[in-house]
Amino acid sequence: MTPQQLMNNGLQEGEDCFAIATIVRTAGTTAAKPGAKALLREDGTILEGWLGGGCVRGAIKTATLRAYSTGQPQFISVAPEEELTQKGVRAGDDVEGIRFARNGCPSKGTIDIFIEPFLPEPELLIFGESPVATKLRELAPHFGWTMTAAKGDTPLAPRTAGRGRYLVIATQGQGDLVALQTGLADTADYVAFVGSTKKYASLSDKLITGGIDAAQVASVNAPAGLNIGAVTPSEIALSILAELTQAKRDHLTRVAQNG
Repeated sequence: MTPQQLMNNGLQEGEDCFAIATIVRTAGTTAAKPGAKALLREDGTILEGWLGGGCVRGAIKTATLRAYSTGQPQFISVAPEEELTQKGVRAGDDVEGIRFARNGCPSKGTIDIFIEPFLPEPELLIFGESPVATKLRELAPHFGWTMTAAKGDTPLAPRTAGRGRYLVIATQGQGDLVALQTGLADTADYVAFVGSTKKYASLSDKLITGGIDAAQVASVNAPAGLNIGAVTPSEIALSILAELTQAKRDHLTRVAQNG
C-alpha cells in the first residue's frame, strides 16, 4: 500500500497531523516483511496498515511520540536481547541515528522501522494591523509559517496537536494591553511584542496586576526581532521573522535533546 493510499483510507477530513512507518529490514522470523507500511496517529495508534504483532507495538508507540514531539524522523531497531548484547547496546540506546528496542517475543526476529512524521507548519498569529504586521504577514508564508487570524478581544482557538504556536503583538498602540492579555492567556512557544523596552515595561506592570504570572510576562520578547539595526517596517518584519526562525529551531533542538 502506498503512503497516499494509507492517508486516503486512514485519515479523517481535516486531519493534517500523522506519521508513516515503514519496515526497511528484517532478520530472522518476523510476521511483517520489508516494505510494510502503516499510518500512525500521534499516540502511536495504527490507523491503517500493519507492522506486525505486539512485539513491536511498544517500540513503535514510543518512537512515534518522539517523532511528533521533535518533528524529526525516527529509525528504530527492535531486536532480541542476544542481538543487542552482541552489538554492545541496550534497549533505549541511540547509536548513529538508530534507537534500539528489545524484542521479547519468542520469535526473536529483528525489525528495523523508519517513522516519518508529517506535521502541519507552525502557526503564526499576528495581532494588529500596523505596517509591521502587514509586512510580516507578507513575508512569513514564504518561510514555512501558517498564518492564523488573531484579534485582541477574541480568545485563541485550541492548539492543534504537534503544531507549534508563535505570537507577535504588532498592535503598536492600538489595543496593546488587550492583545497581550489574550496572547498570554494560553500557551505558546514564542511571544513577541513590537515596541520599545520602556513601553513593554509599563505594560508588564499592568499585566501582572491583572493576574498574569510574572514569569510568563518576563518571557515575552520585547522589543521583537533580532538586533539588525532595522528601521523601516519591512526591515523590522525581517528581523522578527529571523527571530521567529531562530526560536523555532532552538525549540526543536531542545525537544530532540530531551526526547
